[in-house]
Amino acid sequence: MQDRQKEYSGYGSVRNGFELDSQALETYMLKNIPGFEGPIEVKQFKGGQSNPTYFISSANNRYVLRKKPMGKLLKSAHAVDREYTIISALSQTEVPVAKVYTLCTDESIIGSYFYIMEYVEGRIFWSYNQIPYLDRKEIFNSMNGTIAALHDVDYGSIGLSNYGKAGNYFGRQVSRWKKQYEASKDKSYPVMEKLIEWLEQNIPDNDETTIVHGDFRLDNMIFHPRENRVIAVIDWELSTLGHPLSDFSYLCIIWRFPDGIMNGFAGVDCQAEGLPTEDEFMDLYCRKTGRKSIENWNYYMAFNIFRLAAIIFGIKGRIQEGTAASKQAVETAKLAVPLSELGWQQTGLSS
Repeated sequence: MQDRQKEYSGYGSVRNGFELDSQALETYMLKNIPGFEGPIEVKQFKGGQSNPTYFISSANNRYVLRKKPMGKLLKSAHAVDREYTIISALSQTEVPVAKVYTLCTDESIIGSYFYIMEYVEGRIFWSYNQIPYLDRKEIFNSMNGTIAALHDVDYGSIGLSNYGKAGNYFGRQVSRWKKQYEASKDKSYPVMEKLIEWLEQNIPDNDETTIVHGDFRLDNMIFHPRENRVIAVIDWELSTLGHPLSDFSYLCIIWRFPDGIMNGFAGVDCQAEGLPTEDEFMDLYCRKTGRKSIENWNYYMAFNIFRLAAIIFGIKGRIQEGTAASKQAVETAKLAVPLSELGWQQTGLSS
């Protein structure tokens, strides 16, 4: 099993091929970040498979820089300017996000678009078993309340009416990730293609639009160093306007994943482990968002596992192109086919 805590946590030396022009960056920061003082030291976070992410320490502060990767990129992917837009807008709401300082679209500075935000000191958990036993329900309750708060935001009032399209979210998303899969694949994968066909033919009738994070999961949240509450949601690359149940069900796929895939806990005795069950977690979300129930749950599960598989096929494609931004990308790419199979299982149909 891949130890994601060990592989992805923290930062170290900048990896070969991902170096930045530190002098140009420092000059830019002096001009664009109030109170900034040089010199800077640049490290690279171990994670950041999609958009390379750097830790910047200066004489008086610490920052995080996110940039587009170099090389050939799929259309609409790696949009760090959208990340900057959504984080800036949400700073006006109750949704916890890091403070952003600047967005740079001048590729002459370090070779691609980037933005800089504050470094948030806190805890990141890569798996539930890293959370102290007595804290687990509070941590999960805080996640639940945070995603409910996100879906409650009036996106028009914070300037995000044009952040995405309203309506037909699943139809558009299945089409988008189908195209990514087809652009990235090295051969045909029958189970993935069966899953795509089923998703296209079984889109639920209900239609809602809210802000969706797109990758809302345990390790994309920073928790207070001592209190069991979310203080920053991170990695907004996939955010858009969309269906809130796609977002919430994505958070819940860990109840369907076995331990060997993305640190899931399918088959775990939740009561014995101090965790809410999937049904309890759904009920809490329904109460927080005023829903009576959630229908078509297996569709949402199948859709999210398919989408994750398509993302990983994209990573697999970037390995072939030589632009994958993390040495862990090769291990992650191995999950593409198993995830396709798990997505198909959610349909309840035989193989």
